[in-house]
Amino acid sequence: MIKLYISASCTSCRKAKAWLTENNLSFEERNIISDPLTKEEIKMILSMTKTGTDEIISTRSKVYEKLAIDFDELSFNELVELIEKYPNLLRRPLIFDETRFQVGYNEDVIHQFTPREIRKITSKNMAKFLLYLDMQKKSPA
Repeated sequence: MIKLYISASCTSCRKAKAWLTENNLSFEERNIISDPLTKEEIKMILSMTKTGTDEIISTRSKVYEKLAIDFDELSFNELVELIEKYPNLLRRPLIFDETRFQVGYNEDVIHQFTPREIRKITSKNMAKFLLYLDMQKKSPA
């Protein structure tokens, strides 16, 4: 099941939700500001990142600027506690399932959540369509 962690005021979150809905993908939505993450959930998110805090911390957030913390100096547990206390530190949306993880909305990358079977069908149909167009160009008018 795809999980979508959002905040209400986030434009990228609305885009991600619309994309998942338009593509008929089931997902669980959670507002992480009104329903904060637990320490265990934060640890799970951190374990899914490829670049650690660089990937998930919003350096443009007001909280980040206010705290003026060097995240590289924090211990893992201090980082988890800080995110738990200030969920606005996280970039949003967070989109993930059992094996994939995406931070922010990127239309080119969000396609990874489309099931492989559907991607194959789409690719096969596209190949047929391109072949059809090529045949149309070659046939005399």
